Amino acid sequence: MTRASIRLGRASALCAACAAAWLLGGGAAIAASTVYKWVDVSGVTHLSSDKPPAGVPYERVAFASTSKSSVNRASTKASTGSASPARVASVSAEQAARRDEVVTSLRDRECVMSLEALDRMGKAGTAVDATEFRRLQQTADQNCSTDPTVRGKQEEKAARLRVARSDVCVDARNQLADMLAPGRRPTRDQLKTQQEFIESHCTAPVR
Repeated sequence: MTRASIRLGRASALCAACAAAWLLGGGAAIAASTVYKWVDVSGVTHLSSDKPPAGVPYERVAFASTSKSSVNRASTKASTGSASPARVASVSAEQAARRDEVVTSLRDRECVMSLEALDRMGKAGTAVDATEFRRLQQTADQNCSTDPTVRGKQEEKAARLRVARSDVCVDARNQLADMLAPGRRPTRDQLKTQQEFIESHCTAPVR
């Protein structure tokens, strides 16, 4: 099985939960695979196909098959009250690849968000929280690619995310809302221009 791990910041724990929910609800092809989630002493959430170090509390997220036979077996277990866990088949190469693709996507997201936060922190012109700076840097080191081409794309996404979160885009969205307010009658060209600006400059590459 291909090993994959991800390290998420405190604010991204919800993302890990959402990703797990997506996999459980819609990732039917990702079967018979287990991912372990735990939080280290620095408050960083980890999502990995390997167990955490001994003695570290963790949650196990199992991606069981949603095939008809598996659903029937699960229903039988529930109706009989059996406490024995249902058996699942070994994960296929395709299923492992899809799981790793999702984990890679999460790592890319964490990389981009940490790079954007570090850039914003460095340009804020105020005192930097050393602990938060160190945590963001560790998240970037853990999740950003070492491949120059991929890393360049991640840095480009971080720059686009910075613009999407800037006051310029906040103002642009507010102006569009004003145009659409009751009683306002903007021309079609005005609306088109404003919407195109927002779509081109103010759409975050990651969420």
